[in-house]
Formats: sequence, C-alpha cells, structure tokens
Amino acid sequence: MTDLGDLFGRARELQSRMAEIQRDLARRRFEGSAGAGMVTAACSGDLKILEIRIEAAFYDSGDREMIQDLTAAAVNAALRNAQQSVQEELQRASGGIDLASLFPGTGTG
Repeated sequence: MTDLGDLFGRARELQSRMAEIQRDLARRRFEGSAGAGMVTAACSGDLKILEIRIEAAFYDSGDREMIQDLTAAAVNAALRNAQQSVQEELQRASGGIDLASLFPGTGTG
C-alpha cells in the first residue's frame, strides 16, 4: 500500500508544481508580429490579448482590409508563441510525461 500512497503523493506534488508553473506563465508576456513588424500583438501565458500595436504610417495608409488581416496574423502569432512556450514549460516540468494522454482535456498536448 505504501507504493500506492507514494504514487498519490508524487501525483499531488506534480499537480501543485504544474499549477505554480501555470500561474507563472500566465504572468508572462508573449508577442507576435506581422507585416514586417507593422502590427504587433502581445498576449499573456493564459492566452489573453494584452496589447495590439499598429505602426502609425501603416494605420494612416487607410488600407483597412490589410490592417485587419495583419492584426489577425499578429494575434495568431502571439497566441502560437504563448501556447508553444506553455507546452514546453509544462513538458519540461513533468519530466517528459505526456500529460495530455494522462489527463485528456487539460489542453497541455
């Protein structure tokens, strides 16, 4: 029985560590850009958009469709960067265990 108790203890420790890492990642800032940096988006590790910057000259061009397209591309790049970093950090912290296979629906895989 001690083996099972030990396993549960390690699982609780891993769960606590993962929660701490997720809190830390949520406070981090990730950026993505499009149009050679004309549009930049920033998001947090919990995938909330923090900021969108559009270069004044590009904004003043009035090309609304291009601004919209590049804004979407920059936001998607920022989100992709955040997701990749979160996944790498959680993978590293778990010692390479595929958490998605152990806990389906956690969004770590």
